Amino acid sequence: MLLSRETLPKTIDDIAALDELLCRPSRALIDDLDKVDGDIIILGVAGKMGPTLAGLAKAASPHRRIIGVARFSDRDTEDWLKARGVETIQCDLLDEAAIRDLPKAPNVVFMAGRKFGAEGDLALTWAMNVHVPALVAQAFSRSRIVAFSTGCVYPFVPVDGSGADESMPPDPPGEYAQSCVGRDRMFEYFSQQLATPGRLFRLNYAIDMRYGVLHDIASKVLNGTPIDLSLGHVNFIWQGDAASQALRCLAHCEIPTSPINVSGHQILAVRDLALELGALLHREPLFVGKEEPTAWLTDTSQAVKLFGLPVVDTAQLIVWTADWIRREMPSLGKPTRYEVRDGRY
Repeated sequence: MLLSRETLPKTIDDIAALDELLCRPSRALIDDLDKVDGDIIILGVAGKMGPTLAGLAKAASPHRRIIGVARFSDRDTEDWLKARGVETIQCDLLDEAAIRDLPKAPNVVFMAGRKFGAEGDLALTWAMNVHVPALVAQAFSRSRIVAFSTGCVYPFVPVDGSGADESMPPDPPGEYAQSCVGRDRMFEYFSQQLATPGRLFRLNYAIDMRYGVLHDIASKVLNGTPIDLSLGHVNFIWQGDAASQALRCLAHCEIPTSPINVSGHQILAVRDLALELGALLHREPLFVGKEEPTAWLTDTSQAVKLFGLPVVDTAQLIVWTADWIRREMPSLGKPTRYEVRDGRY
C-alpha cells in the first residue's frame, strides 16, 4: 500500500503499526528515487529518524542496496534494519580511516550529529557537527550528499511573519546551533571546491508518536505540568514526510550545495495546540509565561514548491498524538526542548 491522504489510519495501534506507516512510501518518492542511480548510504543511521529513513528507502526502492552506518551501541536498532533488508556497517565517524574504508555509494544521506547533551561536552559537539562533516565531504566528494541540518541555524524571527527562508543568513544563539552552522559551512566549502552536488536539509521538528513537539505538549497536558509559552510558536512535520523529502532531495541536488527548509507549512501557536490536545485528553492545560514576539520558525515555500504539501497534516497529527498519549503508549524519553530560547541543550 502506498502512502496517501486516503490511506491514512484513524489511529496508530502500536509500534509495529507506527513503523509500517513511517516506512510506507508515496508514489512521488518512488518516482523521484527512480531518477537517481546507485546505492544509498546513510551515515548516522541509528538516531531517532535514521531507521525510518533507511526503512523507507528500502520500501520505495526494494532492489537497491541501502547501507546504514553507525556505531550501533544499541544492537536492537541494527537488527531492526537488517530485518527490513538494510545492510549495516559498524563505524565510528570520528575515525578518518574508517570513513575512507566505507563503500563509496553514489548517494549519501548524512544524519550524524550531536544535540542532546551538547552543553555537557562542547568539544565533542563541535567535533561531531563540524569535523566529521569535513571528513565525510572529502571522502564522498564524487557522491550526491543530502546533509541533515536544522532550522536552528537561523536567528529568531517574528511570529507574525512567514518564518526564515533560505536566504536569511544564519545567526543563532548557543554553541549547539553555531556548530550546526559550522556543519553547513563544511559541506558548502567542499561542495564548492570539489564540485559535489548536495542539499542542506534544514529540518524543524519531526513528529513521531514516541517523541516530538506534540508528544511533549500532550504529555504535559495529561500530567498537569505547566507549559512554558515563552517560545510560543512552532512548526513541525510528520517524520515519514520529512524522511521522504530528504530522500527526494537526492533527485534535486545542486552544485554548490544549497539549503532547503523542511517542516510543516503552518506557524502554530503552542497555546492553541495545547488547548486542542486538552480537549481530546479531557484535561485543562496549565500555562506559564507569555508568548514572545519571536521564535525559531522556517519558511518552507521552497520545499512545498518542490515536493507539495506534507501528506500528514497538523489536524491528523494532533488526533494521533492525543490517542497515543491517552493509551500510555511508549515514549523515547527524549524531549525536544523546543521551548529553549538560549540555545543551551
